[in-house]
Amino acid sequence: MTLISRASPSCRVLTDVTRCTIRRSGVCGLAKNAEASRMKETCVSFSSSSRYSAKISQVLHLDNAGIGIRRGRRSIVAASPPTEDAVVVTEPLTKEDLVGYLASGCKPKEKWRIGTEHEKFGFEFGTLRPMKYEQIAELLNSIAERFDWEKVMEGDYIIGLKQGKQSISLEPGGQFELSGAPLETLHQTCAEVNSHLYQVKAVAEEMGIGFLGIGFQPKWGLKDIPVMPKGRYEIMRNYMPKVGSLGLDMMFRTCTVQVNLDFSSEADMIRKFRAGLALQPIATALFANSPFTEGKPNGYLSMRSHIWTDTDNNRAGMLPFVFDDSFGFEQYVDYALDVPMYFVYRKKKYIDCAGMSFRDFLAGKLPCLPGELPTLNDWENHLTTIFPEVRLKRYLEMRGADGGPWRRLCALPAFWVGLLYDEDSLQNVLDMTADWTTGERQMLRNKVPKTGLKTPFRDGLLRHVAQDVLKLSKDGLERRGFKETGFLNEVAEVVRTGVTPAEKLLDMYHGKWRESVDPVFEELLY
Repeated sequence: MTLISRASPSCRVLTDVTRCTIRRSGVCGLAKNAEASRMKETCVSFSSSSRYSAKISQVLHLDNAGIGIRRGRRSIVAASPPTEDAVVVTEPLTKEDLVGYLASGCKPKEKWRIGTEHEKFGFEFGTLRPMKYEQIAELLNSIAERFDWEKVMEGDYIIGLKQGKQSISLEPGGQFELSGAPLETLHQTCAEVNSHLYQVKAVAEEMGIGFLGIGFQPKWGLKDIPVMPKGRYEIMRNYMPKVGSLGLDMMFRTCTVQVNLDFSSEADMIRKFRAGLALQPIATALFANSPFTEGKPNGYLSMRSHIWTDTDNNRAGMLPFVFDDSFGFEQYVDYALDVPMYFVYRKKKYIDCAGMSFRDFLAGKLPCLPGELPTLNDWENHLTTIFPEVRLKRYLEMRGADGGPWRRLCALPAFWVGLLYDEDSLQNVLDMTADWTTGERQMLRNKVPKTGLKTPFRDGLLRHVAQDVLKLSKDGLERRGFKETGFLNEVAEVVRTGVTPAEKLLDMYHGKWRESVDPVFEELLY
């Protein structure tokens, strides 16, 4: 199957070379490991290749709501964040195409963008109970009508909104998520967050609804959480208890903030992936904000982060293979192919394929759809069901932080942009973490949810490492030249004092809140 990106540049990976497809039919090769940047680029024309003149039988459209395949009059919208480029594909799909699809995310530095996503809990002011779906539907319809958003439907149910390259979607328990547009600066990102919160509050307050910025539902049990009418969530809800003890908590009672960032090449992806994984526990500590479960302290600073350790270890975790010399796009595809599937989306319905193999799907041997072959849309949907601490799609997602109040929604992308979008800071991070062992990285992943910045690390505390990392982030932002360092003030205070947001909440719980969690709904109200 042929995959051609209409953006410049995109990348195909063939055998030992990443071939970057440039407009006007050039292919620039880069080695597949971290030494790629030191290799001489070579260019080969493929304009006469019969492979690239194959008949196009599918067009994969990346529109405002994500990725959709259109055949005739049929349109399928995938469950993925907005992306910018269109990709043309033909069948049958091969592993090489899956690799090429990931590699097609390569962009020159001037086209790098910042995409921020955040989730929040809606609740009734009077009872503090979670919003019911009927209230969410009213809220979505009202936002659409008042602020000119397009409605996203699943059957007769409104399940989201889209406007330009932004989208609003619902997590399984009604958590309200904004997937922001790809933006150039953190000022734009924070303005987008503020605009979204203004619109949501303008409608919600009239309904007696508020929104809470926290990482885990502090008061209500699973039985109290409404289930959203989305087919993929029903499949996940049935499958989760088979593979971990905390999967339903993850689905229905957690909220996060994450940032999506670009890479220029396979070598750049590898460097950013490794830096992101190594430092993800520091982000978890800095943004730890989920110390309560069902009205009581739960023994963790980030219960949300802990939950991922026993949700489904086939699709979560710290991915030690990313640090192997052989790692690249192809190795991530091998990993993703072995992550059990959840579903296939056909004719606007989700087909339960939980636990089945995408490798079998490639061979036309998927038990739930015998004889049918996957599309790139199926691959993109499958990639959204993998949940490591850093996730690769056509960009990298930093996934280690708890949801929080609006200042932290701006601070999280600032933290990672300063580290990963500045070459000097990125190299310093890689040098700093180069001798960290797999065991040490996993130790931090396991202990930080409970002990935060006070986690012992080598001869000191994680707080001491965080001080160095924060300076690198600040320096990186300063070199960008957009006067963005102020967005780090929220985390600078955490590093200075060594006190995480969760520990502040616990102090208030044991003090002026008199061991009630109800005041947190006011403390962390948007």
